[in-house]
Amino acid sequence: MATPSAAAGNAGLASRPSLTLKRRLNAIPEKVYAAWTDPEKIARWFGPAQVKAGSVRADVDLRVGGRYRISFEGGDGEYFQVDGVYREVVPNARIAFSWAWHSTPERESQVTVSLQPDGSGTLLTLHHEQFFNEAARDGHARGWDALFDKLEKYLA
Repeated sequence: MATPSAAAGNAGLASRPSLTLKRRLNAIPEKVYAAWTDPEKIARWFGPAQVKAGSVRADVDLRVGGRYRISFEGGDGEYFQVDGVYREVVPNARIAFSWAWHSTPERESQVTVSLQPDGSGTLLTLHHEQFFNEAARDGHARGWDALFDKLEKYLA
């Protein structure tokens, strides 16, 4: 009896929801990479559409094992903070990091951002995996899509 439930438990881990989003940006990979890794640049585009102006703060220790923290206030004054640890750092090509909101630190997921030159621009591929459930995945899919819109405007 213990073996089937152990197998079911392992299957549950393997089937945690994930998402992959792609966006072509009209900027070279170096510029896109800097937007993701330079705290001053992150503060200029990160956060939801209704983020309170000037409230985005970013702290970045850009190295494998280094931590990052990004915080902002929503339009209604609610405080948000996400942080994690860099797992992979390949300048101008790829960054991978853990992702956990301060309100639900036990729901850590993993993000990989890959950048590929595409003519005069960059093909950005974001893979976000190990979501707690499908609702978390769906909410993040909407959030990342809106964030990519802001990133596109920032890079224009």
